Amino acid sequence: MNGELTSTDVLIIGGGLAGERCALEAASRGLDVLILSLVPPRRSHSCAAQGGMQAALGNCAMADGDNPALHFLDTVRGSDWGADQEVANIFAEEAPVAVRELAYYGVPWTRVRGGANQYFIKGKKVTIEESLQHDGLIMHRDFGGTAKWRACYASAGTGHAALYALDSEVIRMGIEVRDRTEALRLVHDGERCVGAIARCLRTGRHFAVAARATVIATGGYGRIYGKYTTNATINDGSGAVIALDTGIVPLANMEAVQFHPTALSPSSILVTEGARGDGGYLLDRNLHRFMVDAEPDKQELASRDVVSRHMAQCMRDGNGVDSADGPHLWLDVRHLGEQHLRTKLREVFDICQDFAGINPADALIPVRPTQHYSMGGIRVNKDGAAYGLTGLFAVGEAACWDMHGFNRLGGNSLAETLVSGRIVGRQVAEMAADTELRANTVLYFDALAEADEYARNWLQRTGNGTNVFQLRDTMGEIMMHKVGIFRSGDELAAAVTELQQLHDNCDDVGLRNRQPGMNPELTFALRIKGMLRLAITVASGALARTESRGAHCRTDFPVRDDANWLNRTLVRWAREAQTPELSYEPVGQLVLPPGHRGYGASDHAPMHSTIEDYNAAVLDLQSAAGRPASSEPLGQRLPEAI
Repeated sequence: MNGELTSTDVLIIGGGLAGERCALEAASRGLDVLILSLVPPRRSHSCAAQGGMQAALGNCAMADGDNPALHFLDTVRGSDWGADQEVANIFAEEAPVAVRELAYYGVPWTRVRGGANQYFIKGKKVTIEESLQHDGLIMHRDFGGTAKWRACYASAGTGHAALYALDSEVIRMGIEVRDRTEALRLVHDGERCVGAIARCLRTGRHFAVAARATVIATGGYGRIYGKYTTNATINDGSGAVIALDTGIVPLANMEAVQFHPTALSPSSILVTEGARGDGGYLLDRNLHRFMVDAEPDKQELASRDVVSRHMAQCMRDGNGVDSADGPHLWLDVRHLGEQHLRTKLREVFDICQDFAGINPADALIPVRPTQHYSMGGIRVNKDGAAYGLTGLFAVGEAACWDMHGFNRLGGNSLAETLVSGRIVGRQVAEMAADTELRANTVLYFDALAEADEYARNWLQRTGNGTNVFQLRDTMGEIMMHKVGIFRSGDELAAAVTELQQLHDNCDDVGLRNRQPGMNPELTFALRIKGMLRLAITVASGALARTESRGAHCRTDFPVRDDANWLNRTLVRWAREAQTPELSYEPVGQLVLPPGHRGYGASDHAPMHSTIEDYNAAVLDLQSAAGRPASSEPLGQRLPEAI
């Protein structure tokens, strides 16, 4: 019945790679761990990661000389200098360990084949001699925005292989998992988080979990973009919502939303960057490779934000392929051959057949940029501890650990889940081991009563004829078309107003299904107001940030403005407030000072040979745009150590 109270040492909310890796670390230190998951863990969205996991192993010829310093450099450049560079450095150093650990867990990494190997590089078929001494080592493929081939992969099912291997370890260690369960709110006393209230999706019953440490690992919030996302239906930002609802814990960089260049049109299912890394081309309606003109150096493998903008502009210019679902472009992988597609890009082959009815070895793949990743999330420090509440942690895409800044490089997210899971798991274990679980049970039962009352209110509403799914669809249209790849002040202001109206209208919406138990409509109704709050934080942060940085592209402020905006957005939403409150903090120590990213030249400033030239060009652009120019230099030459 409602009112169950259970306890554990460590509560993990989310059963994907980040959550399970964190759970393994805590359990290995003798702590009791409970995982709550919306779905059985092997169905978590981590399973959808296809292309690879970045780690500077330097095993193949095109990765020769790679090292964590270069990985750090690429990550910071890719972030458009929005990343926490201390965290980015920790990540780059730890990624090789995480990859090799997965091999130990049983991930069948694709391996180097010594001798002559054929690859497609920048549109040309080339033969490269791989070292016989490296035969059998973990292989790499090329990904966007990296100086070396660095993405370790298991065919095109890297996330699938990693998640199954990790979940097998969770089972082996006897870690308790309660699936088809959703955390609805955190239990805290204003200073310390002591657990959560959860709802069983099978029965609709609420229960409380008391914990010494609580970890949010619920993934991203892509579903606030409705159908315009590669995210699974469970990626509705529930972890960010319960943190925001405390009124204490801030979310960070919510306006930093990544669009993946190649989502299958019209279904929005991801087609991995590995398809372009292995030599796939992007073509317009005239079968012209427009990325060669737009980015002569990196071409299809410029950073994701850059490629997405070029694709969107290509379609805006009338060069998209018309269809009943709107314009799209083509991805051509036919020249790779069916054998390559069935082995190294197996999931791409299957997805194209199952969801588009085409054989990619014979036909062009219809693609368009679609919301893909949330750089923003629950603000945490380098140990994964959330701001504001002791005992609360966040990890993976749910967290703003902030190694991604304003744009994530492909393959860095899959690596982050394992790296941050290991690091944060250690900190969680140490904290939990040194903490007694002391909390007034009134906190839990009051929170249970509040959850019961909220669900009961939904079931009793008569409604105004609108249903929760119509609210969701309207929200998605607003987000995609006004808070999308290109943003402007007028559209963002309209989005904030319209989303706020939807948020206020939530209380007038009723349900068609009034069953209190297993009721998907009620389940979604309990989420929709929180999703709208997340959407408002994204639009509000984007409206306030009057610059372009990474995936945040303002057409009315097209220049990256380090003088005024080299900071991180923090957003809190007091429980009784109608609107969120924005504040800012510095991005942290700049080991690598701001400079030109090396791609996306047309987005910020022309490519120059020195950072001094780049700074001069940025100042010129600021002056031309009527912006005040800082007298301080925006950067300097890179330190010799880098």
